[in-house]
Amino acid sequence: MTTQKTVIPITELEQSAFCQTEGNLRTKTLEEEFRAGVRWQKVPARYLKLSVAELDRGIAEARSALGGTTIVLGHHYQREDIIKYADFRGDSYKLSKMAAQTRDARVIVFCGVHFMAETADILAGSGQTVILPNMAAGCSMADMARTDDAEDCWADLASVLGGVAGEIIPVTYMNSTAAIKALCGRNGGLVCTSSNAAEAFKWAFARGKRILFLPDQHLGRNTGFKMGIPLDEMVLWSPFRPMGGLAPDQIRKAKVILWQGHCSVHTRFTVEQIRMAREQYPGVKVLVHPECTLDVIKAADLNGSTEFIAKTIGAAPPGSIWAIGTEINLVNRLAHEYPDRKIFCLDPIVCPCATMYRIHPAYLLWVLEGLMTGLVINRVHVSEPTRGQALLALERMLEVGG
Repeated sequence: MTTQKTVIPITELEQSAFCQTEGNLRTKTLEEEFRAGVRWQKVPARYLKLSVAELDRGIAEARSALGGTTIVLGHHYQREDIIKYADFRGDSYKLSKMAAQTRDARVIVFCGVHFMAETADILAGSGQTVILPNMAAGCSMADMARTDDAEDCWADLASVLGGVAGEIIPVTYMNSTAAIKALCGRNGGLVCTSSNAAEAFKWAFARGKRILFLPDQHLGRNTGFKMGIPLDEMVLWSPFRPMGGLAPDQIRKAKVILWQGHCSVHTRFTVEQIRMAREQYPGVKVLVHPECTLDVIKAADLNGSTEFIAKTIGAAPPGSIWAIGTEINLVNRLAHEYPDRKIFCLDPIVCPCATMYRIHPAYLLWVLEGLMTGLVINRVHVSEPTRGQALLALERMLEVGG
């Protein structure tokens, strides 16, 4: 059974529903979490009232029964009550490589968001099935780059540049739909992650004069800035304005055209938070994700992908102090794993990624118990020609490495 994507955008209510002033993100029953006003996928009634302990027992039994036929992938931003079940955990790049390399399992349960499950399906073998526990787990950033808007943008750029061959290369961040990846694939572009964005830029500039970067303006700007591209040669394309709100001369002079998108988690971090962290903890090292704004990147000591953040903390000396600007579940996990280091989140108002948070243990149990009865629930399947075109862009990403 193939289930189409259920698009449920983040509302302001849901974005703030789980924010708090301490880091205890205790998992409640699904019924209790629904009371926060969230709009998640409906499940059979029996899963609503199951306690965390009951869910834990059920998932353990299901994993044991399914054995090696099923693997669970867990993104770093998942809550602890999900990540503990993951056979592999990592950032989107690492998990994409795992999906490409894993051929023994018949079913891949991806505890992440929709674009990640799409990517896993594109890279998976023909006999493998990819499942997303909650089909409402999308990505607000990915939703900011609609297919028709991106197609219009590409056509507009071609009209200004006299065609696109040799003039512009499309590069999309992993946090995008399969359709956007396909646009890049069929137009000579590629996918990148925060781990290999610089390598992707170099690859693109070897093939064209400029880059169209979707959908996160901040990762694109920060990558370009790090590579020495002047800020006035990086322009912002608004999908809500004719010709992106840009004059033809601005487009021709640009080295990077940035799509107007962002991450709702990483844009919460500010220079003032960094100032306060340094004031409270002299000698603190500030480590942030490259989806943060440029002023935050400049004020921090280090920046890098979630995988880079995890490795940096793992290699840090005991007694060191770290203020981290990324999703709270990863920060909490690192603090727990390295108690001999002082590790805290830059933002005192703790807000998990609202779409990652939609993967509740009840959903994981639901899809696993379905598999036990031979029922495939929430399959994510990318059809042709989108699949083949997106695969081109993803294979280029994997070749670039980084």
